[in-house]
Amino acid sequence: MAFKEIFKDNNDYNEKNVVGFASFAIMALFATADIVTGFLGQDLPVQDFIYNSFVIITLGSFGIDGLTKMFKQK
Repeated sequence: MAFKEIFKDNNDYNEKNVVGFASFAIMALFATADIVTGFLGQDLPVQDFIYNSFVIITLGSFGIDGLTKMFKQK
């Protein structure tokens, strides 16, 4: 399946999960880079509002998907 197929109306992927996972992966990458630079004795300046934005995107996309599954009409 091509990348553009993910965003069609009829597909097997949940777009909210794709965005949430990408945001979580970026947060994990920042955390890993911060740990590595800490061991090397350097400071990795990451602005708080950038990191908090990724936290909000991750929680928002997984939270919305969870609520959608919880209150889904049968």
